[in-house]
Amino acid sequence: MVKNILLFDIDGTLLSSAGAGKDALEKGMSSKFGIDHIVDNLSLSGRTDKGILHDLLRLHGIEHTDASYETMMKAYLANLPECLKSVQGKILPGIKTMLEDLKTRDDCAVGLLTGNLRAGAKIKLGHFGIFEHFKFGGFGDHHLDRDDVAREALGEIHTRFGKDFATSKVWVLGDTPLDIKCARAIGAKVLAVATGWHTMKELESHGPDLLFEDLTHTDDVLDRMLS
Repeated sequence: MVKNILLFDIDGTLLSSAGAGKDALEKGMSSKFGIDHIVDNLSLSGRTDKGILHDLLRLHGIEHTDASYETMMKAYLANLPECLKSVQGKILPGIKTMLEDLKTRDDCAVGLLTGNLRAGAKIKLGHFGIFEHFKFGGFGDHHLDRDDVAREALGEIHTRFGKDFATSKVWVLGDTPLDIKCARAIGAKVLAVATGWHTMKELESHGPDLLFEDLTHTDDVLDRMLS
C-alpha cells in the first residue's frame, strides 16, 4: 500500500544536462527564426518550458502566436536528443541508488514535478536510462506558473491514489526556490538539494523541510524523509 509519494524535479535534481536544453533552444531559434544566439537574461532556473518559450519569443521580438509557439516547441524537442548526445551530462549523485531502492518498496510511489514539457522530460530521462522509474506527475506543457504544475501533479495523485491521500505524505524533491514554493502551494513537504544553480544558504532561506548538499547518502536521505 502506497503511504508516501516522491515527486522529483529533473534538471539540477535528477540530472545535469550540461546546457543541452539551452543548446536545443538556440538551434531552434537559429533554424526557425534566424537568431543565432539567445539573450543572456532569459531565466531558466525552476521555470516551466511553456514560460521559457513564451519569454524566448517575447525577448527576441517575435510575435507570440499559437503558430510561433508551436514552431519553436517542435524545433526544441527535435534538437534536444542530439544536443544531449553532444555534451557531457550526468545523473546526479545518489540518484541511481535512490531510484533503485524506491523501486523495491511497495509503500512509495515515484513521480515527476517538472517544468519540462512531457515529451522533453521523456527525452532527457530516456537519454540517461531512468525514464522507467516515473509513471505519473505534473509537467510544463500547459502552465506558466510552477505552482500550477504542482496542482497538476496533485490531481494525478488524487486520480491514482484517492482524493483523501494526505498531502503531508507527498514530498517534492527539487533544487530551486520555485520547487519549494510550488510544494507549499499543494501542502507538500520539500527536500531541497544544492546540486543545481542555488546554494545551500539560498535554499535554506526558503524553509525546506530537509536540505542536502547532494543525495549521495541515500539511506540517510530516505530514512529522514520516510520515517
